[in-house]
Amino acid sequence: MRLGYALAMAFPALPAMEIPMSQRPRFHLAFPVTDLEAARRFYTGVLGCTTGRESERWIDFDFCGHQIVAHRVDPADHPASARNPVDGHEVPALHFGLILDWDGFWGLVDRLRAAAVPFLIEPHVRFAGRVGEQATCFVLDPSGNALEFKAFRDEAALFARDLEAYA
Repeated sequence: MRLGYALAMAFPALPAMEIPMSQRPRFHLAFPVTDLEAARRFYTGVLGCTTGRESERWIDFDFCGHQIVAHRVDPADHPASARNPVDGHEVPALHFGLILDWDGFWGLVDRLRAAAVPFLIEPHVRFAGRVGEQATCFVLDPSGNALEFKAFRDEAALFARDLEAYA
């Protein structure tokens, strides 16, 4: 069953953006890390996540109300990530992150800089003056997993379409 169909059946009368946050399904993501303690330091100390259940091989993190789970793998088993050109940058094809409000995005950028986290893609505004204008940046966690943080100038444009093709 397709996820979109399942969600439409769960919330048949409301378009996704009209579903109150308290009733929206929570996101779950499991991802590989090569060092659980380095992951803990990054996700709790730098990003401010709290932890949930854990074992010798995995840790649950609260990622702004969503559950992400770091699973320890051998370095040889950690997947490499292909990249795609987007607006002049080589964006990792495999990545996850958060969409923040505009001020929250720049506050996180300051927090990342204060923690001396290097940017894979420096904070910048993409698609300026167009539908979907957004501030974005990419960082890597200690295991090399790419995270994107972004903020839309107009949050209502999150799923809006632009007739011009994006480069």
